[in-house]
Amino acid sequence: MHHQHLVPEGMLRSEIQQRREEGCELGDLPHQIEAAIQEGTLAVHGERFWAELENLKAAREEPSNLEDILGRRPATQHRYTLNLDEAAIYDRIYGAWLGRCAGCTLGKPVEGWSRARIETYLRLASEYPLSDYFPVLSPFPEGLALQPNYTQTSRGHIQRMVRDDDLDYTVMALRILEHFGPSFTSAEVALAWLYGLPYFMIFTAEAVTYRNLINGLEPPKTAWVRNPYREWIGAQIRADLWGYVNPGNPEGAAEMAFRDASISHTANGIYGAMWAAGAIATAFVMDDPRQIILAGLAEIPQESRLADAIRNTMQWAEVCPTWEEAWEKVNAKYGTYHWVHVINNTCAIVLALLYGQGDLGKSICLAVMGGWDTDCTGATTGSILGAALGAKALPERWITPLQDRLETYIPGDGDVQISNLARRTFSKIQIA
Repeated sequence: MHHQHLVPEGMLRSEIQQRREEGCELGDLPHQIEAAIQEGTLAVHGERFWAELENLKAAREEPSNLEDILGRRPATQHRYTLNLDEAAIYDRIYGAWLGRCAGCTLGKPVEGWSRARIETYLRLASEYPLSDYFPVLSPFPEGLALQPNYTQTSRGHIQRMVRDDDLDYTVMALRILEHFGPSFTSAEVALAWLYGLPYFMIFTAEAVTYRNLINGLEPPKTAWVRNPYREWIGAQIRADLWGYVNPGNPEGAAEMAFRDASISHTANGIYGAMWAAGAIATAFVMDDPRQIILAGLAEIPQESRLADAIRNTMQWAEVCPTWEEAWEKVNAKYGTYHWVHVINNTCAIVLALLYGQGDLGKSICLAVMGGWDTDCTGATTGSILGAALGAKALPERWITPLQDRLETYIPGDGDVQISNLARRTFSKIQIA
């Protein structure tokens, strides 16, 4: 039985796209691969195709090892003074957990939808722009049925944060800290996965990595061997807790995120995680969305595709009077990336932060209305705003429906109080 993301034909097609995005010269190889797929001879030629794809040279150097990543960062501040007492730090951590859950819940009913499709649905409901959890149209208009999880994630139906891989990984990161301590290794992250993550409840790069681990490979090789999803969003959605436990220290958060991300991702896939962790850590000490974005940007190579995309998005936001206009510029430049890719989705988060202007509800709604991987963009945006504002300042309309409950597939943490997760996280903070 194939995992949905490990079907050979789909993996090779995704690898072709990945290599194109890296600027590789593919020649006739895509046509050869497609012909083999259509003729049913992929089993005969597959090994050669993978070898040829893996030997192609990317257009720019984007390192995947920590030393080179650090050497390509901008020369700027990487740590800030934390002027919060223990009660305030806990409130910020709890706020980050709650914000992540709210943003993820908001995005789940329309995960994978385009921006246009989301807008059409909301206009039919007379609720554009979005300002609350998704309403349910009954019956659904043709072609506009919400994802099946809407019975637990739409307005009036929410009783908790239902199980989602975005939150599974946040809890998994906490468990890694609890079991292995702050000096955990990438190999220990991999071990935690094998013991604690159900195989069919992980996706894309993580699924490939899991298979590579079972086949005896070790990190970082697990990240790049036949892994066409290595620059997708998976590592970024695992990054939040590293920001939570490094308040005011984006460098420390990004370094932890690297140890996690590098078992399954390379280059921009890693940078996406480091950016998010750094931004979240910074949100504990400053509330200006632009400065938070820039602090995350300072933790990744300046000359990378992700850094270019973040800078471009910030520039467009400066000149476009509306979020819609800025989103169109992002889509024109980065809309060809897969809807689960880290680059386009990070742009959606950046736009949400800038146009949301520090308001949790407005920010997560903008992240989700952008389409693509909406539960992920909503969750990361919610983490950042929750850390910046703290739990006590979060609007009840977003927090009360969650009832302080979270479901996961992590053994021992199947149905937990979000506040308890925040307390456990607080006990692991790294403050010099």
